[in-house]
Parts: sequence; C-alpha cells; structure tokens
Amino acid sequence: MVSSPHEAMHRIFQEFPDLFSRLSEVLGVDFPPPTSVTVMPTDLTENRPVERRVDTLLQLETEDDGPLLLAVEAQGKKDPAKPASWAYYASYLLAKYRQAQPILLVVCQDRATAEWAARPVHFGPRQWPLLTLRPLVAGPHNMPVITKSAEVRKDLVLATLSAITHATHPDIGAILKAMTTVLRDTPRDLADPIIEFIAQGLGTYPAAELWRTLVAVDLSFYKSPLSEEIRDEGRIEGRTQGRTEGVIRRAAEDVLEVLAVRGIDVPDEVRERITSCGDPEVLRHWHRRAITAATAEGIFEDD
Repeated sequence: MVSSPHEAMHRIFQEFPDLFSRLSEVLGVDFPPPTSVTVMPTDLTENRPVERRVDTLLQLETEDDGPLLLAVEAQGKKDPAKPASWAYYASYLLAKYRQAQPILLVVCQDRATAEWAARPVHFGPRQWPLLTLRPLVAGPHNMPVITKSAEVRKDLVLATLSAITHATHPDIGAILKAMTTVLRDTPRDLADPIIEFIAQGLGTYPAAELWRTLVAVDLSFYKSPLSEEIRDEGRIEGRTQGRTEGVIRRAAEDVLEVLAVRGIDVPDEVRERITSCGDPEVLRHWHRRAITAATAEGIFEDD
C-alpha cells in the first residue's frame, strides 16, 4: 500500500471520477456534472528529452460546455518552479486536445501552501502579461470540516477528500470518527477504497495512528489490506505483551518463593509491592536480595 498523501489527494479522482462535479460546488465554481469520464494518460512528454507528468488527468464529457480536461495536482509545499510547470501542462493540453478545455485543480493539506497555489500567476512582462494561470485549489482553507456522520452520509467521497485535506485540524479525531461511523454500514466495494485512501492521505501525520486504531476497532468486520495489517500488528503486540507479563509474574513469584523457603514472613504490603512491580530488572534485583535479606522489607533497603 502506498502510504503517501500525495498519491491519495489525486488518485481519489481516478477511483471516483465524478468527485470533481461535487467538489466544484464546494469551491464556488459552476461546472456542469459530467455525462461520462475517461481517465487519460498522464505523460505530457514531448519528443524531447524532457519528461513532464501531471498527477491525474481526466476527460469530463458535459452536455453544456463540451469536453473538459481535469488535471489534478497534489501539492505538499510551496514550489516556485511549479507555476511554470502548470502553465506548460495547460498549454500542452490545449495544443494536443484542441476541443477540450483544461482545468487545473491543486489539492493541498497545508493552508499556507493552498493559499500560495491559489494566487493568479502572470507570465510575461508586467506591462503586458502574456499568460495568467488561475488554478482551482482545494485545501484546509476552503474545504468543509465534517464532524457529523449525517453530513458524511450526504457525500462519502467528498467527505473523504475533506478528511485528507484536514489531516492536521484540531478536530481530526471527530472527523475520522464520523467517517468510521458511516463506513460501518457502507458496502464493502465502496468502503475498502475509502479506508485505504484515508490511510494514504494521512501519511505520517499523527492522525494516521488514530485512523489505524479506529479501523481496527470500529471496522473490525472489514478485510481490507490496511485492517488486516493493523490486526496482525495487534495480534503480534498482544502475544509480545502476554509473554512480557508472564516473565514479570514468574519473577515476582520467584522473589516470594525464596522468602518462603527461608522462612521469612512476608507482610501484605511487601507482597503487594512485589506482585505489582512491572519492571523485570527490579524484580531480579529483589530476587538476589531475598537470598540474604534478614527480613522481607530488607529486599528494598538499597532501592
């Protein structure tokens, strides 16, 4: 499984290609819903040794505006070189697909990056700019924060993208809990890719561990690669924890056994301190002291 927010932020449009028509409403731009969608090749390389690839490219067929080319770029940080690349993508698409108008959608998880990407960029002299680049941008600055399961149910895929863009939001716990609440009764063929997209989209953010826990607990009946991985880890951790607890229990019993064999009375408070100790090194130390200590309390004298 690719654990990359970059992949999740653009590949979700390949998996759910009609997502853009709902997202455009959130962004305040009126694009007609597509009548059909075609996933296009992302290689924009010319017959020169310069390779250029857009992250995701879709052709949207519409009744009113004709075909549109949706180029989706996932942007993790500010990059001064990117606007020139994006302008190249737009020019190339215009030249190659003359009947389809290009749209550039940039998806971000960082507000500063999103606001940077949303600024119009002018190319050419200031007296007479030749080109103006105006990407559509989806990010934490304009995506809805969805913490209610009822809102998630209205559009599960849009809510998924929203959760990914809000990976560092203070309410990410409530956002992810609302997702698992809805996913519990979502058909598996839809739920499984949603689970994986969120796992990818959260990447190495702290929320990723929370999502793994929620999937393991709330979605225990799903058998997606992520859930199986989490449960395998849980089983291994459980076995490891069980072995550790067994070692500690036996070490405590050994301390008490030495004292008993030597005929030394063990008060209740001493017994409680020994049996409640969770450090095997301390218990081994007490075991050695129990061999020579004059009283049960004597095993603690040099602690």
